[in-house]
Amino acid sequence: MIALLEWVLPERGKRRKAAAVKEEIVLHLRLYRMGVLRGPRTPETVLRRRVLAAGKRLRKMGVTQAVLPEGFPYGRELARCGVRPVSTLPLRRALAADWVRWVLEKQGKGTAGARVAVCAAQLTGEVVRTVTELCLRHRYVLLDLPYGGEELCRQLRREYGVSLLLGPSKEQLEGAEALVLFDPRTDLVRKDPAVLTLYDETQALPPISLPPAAEEALPQGADRGQLLAALREAGVLRPGQVTVAGARA
Repeated sequence: MIALLEWVLPERGKRRKAAAVKEEIVLHLRLYRMGVLRGPRTPETVLRRRVLAAGKRLRKMGVTQAVLPEGFPYGRELARCGVRPVSTLPLRRALAADWVRWVLEKQGKGTAGARVAVCAAQLTGEVVRTVTELCLRHRYVLLDLPYGGEELCRQLRREYGVSLLLGPSKEQLEGAEALVLFDPRTDLVRKDPAVLTLYDETQALPPISLPPAAEEALPQGADRGQLLAALREAGVLRPGQVTVAGARA
C-alpha cells in the first residue's frame, strides 16, 4: 500500500499530532493518508524533523512509496527512511505519443508531416507501443536503437502499411521536429525545445485531463503526476481515461 503525504494547518485552540495517519480510499485505491503539521511560521528544522518522523512511521507500516505534496522539498528525509516518491516514468511513457502531438501543436507546427525521432537503449514494450502510435499519426518516424528493430519495421508495414526509418544518422535525429528520448543521449545537439526526456522525472508533464468525476475526487495539493501515476498503476484509471489535454486526436 502507498501513502498520500500532505501538509496540514494547525487549528487554533486544538492540539493535533505532528503526523496523523488514517486509512482512506481515493477513487477505489486504498492508501494511508498522512497529514504533517505545517504552520506559516513553522521553523525549517521542525519541518524536517516532522517529515523524518512521518517517514519512519510509514516505513514501519510497510510503506515504501508515497504521493507527496506539490513542490515537496524534503525527499531526502523520506529517502533516509526508505520511502520514495511514486515514479511517474510509466505515466510519462504511456502519454508519449499524445505528448509529442501536444508539443508540436503548442509550437504551431504541423503534426502529420512532422519528423519524430525516438531513441532508446533497447526495444521494450513501452518503446514498441510509443513507436506504433507515432507511426499511425506522423508520416516520418525515426527509430534509433543499438540493435534490433527490424521485426518491428516489418510488422508496422505489414499490419498498418506505414514505414519506420531504422538507424537514422545523427544529423537526421538532430533535425527532427520532435525527439523522444527513453534514455539519455548526450551526443545530440538540440536547438529545438521539442524534446521529451522520458527518463527524467523533473521535466514538467503536459496538462493531463481526466473524466470529470475522477477529477473532482482527487485530493487537493498532491503532486498531480505522482497521484495519477499511482492511480493508473493500480488500475483505477484506465489508459483511455488519462489523456493529454488539448492534444487533438
